[in-house]
Amino acid sequence: MKLILVDQRHGQTRTIVLKGWLKGLLSICILGAPVAFGYLGYQFAVSQDPHEYSHETTLAWNENLANQADALDRLKRESEEQLEALTLRLAMLQARLLRMEALGERITTVAKLDTGEFNFASEPAVGGPLFSDTVPYSPPAFIEAIAELEQQIADRAQQLEILEGLMTERQFEADIFITGRPVKQGWLSSPFGRRTDPFNGQLAWHAGIDFATGEAGEDVIAVAAGVVTAAGERQGYGLTVDINHGNGYVTRYGHAEKLLVDVGEIIQKGQTIALVGSTGRSTGPHVHFEVYKHGRVVDPASYIQRTER
Repeated sequence: MKLILVDQRHGQTRTIVLKGWLKGLLSICILGAPVAFGYLGYQFAVSQDPHEYSHETTLAWNENLANQADALDRLKRESEEQLEALTLRLAMLQARLLRMEALGERITTVAKLDTGEFNFASEPAVGGPLFSDTVPYSPPAFIEAIAELEQQIADRAQQLEILEGLMTERQFEADIFITGRPVKQGWLSSPFGRRTDPFNGQLAWHAGIDFATGEAGEDVIAVAAGVVTAAGERQGYGLTVDINHGNGYVTRYGHAEKLLVDVGEIIQKGQTIALVGSTGRSTGPHVHFEVYKHGRVVDPASYIQRTER
């Protein structure tokens, strides 16, 4: 075997002749080198992670992938359940808002309030100057949409509270407004002013109006809401009830057979406060009805004929 060595710098060549055992040793080295390097590489790889390509490692990977798939399915189900719950919550809030708007519009119409102040059919008017640092609009997230809807419901609820306060105030004013007759059935038997006294026949002053019922035991009703300031026997009046209605107004109901209220009791308009009788200075079952304004007796006829608010 000959080896020819070439000198690239000077262009000279040199020949070496291999004989005998040197020739065999060089052949073994040339042919065995790839096998040796391959074996060393395999041993190095195995030495780094001996279980990398084992059957146990494959099973572990498969189990890990299965666990991840189960976790992903569980997360998907939970997300779907949460989304369904949020959707139901949003639907309930929308239904509640619609009911509140319908109720508000109905109350506004019935109460004849200013529709411009309590307009439940439109969004609240807002505005303001436009500044240069504005940002582009982006659609709100699902949770933010629910929060916005809850805020709208809170605004509607606040409007209804204000509306309720106005209605309550109006109802209170209507309740204390003196109007109507103190009996459900009966006739006017003696007017307000000067008349002939039924006992002595002389001209006398009559400070109220008498309503005769023909029989005792009929209901005597309050013509307005108020507080009982007197309930008991009064000279000339018999069993009597006085009710203070505020704003300087007091009504008196005399000659009752029986009183059904006590001093300090709060009375509603139309409530039965006594039974018609003939106690005191009376000739038969009737109600003596008086109206006082700032301590001065006035003709009850103008209040009886009033139109209710």
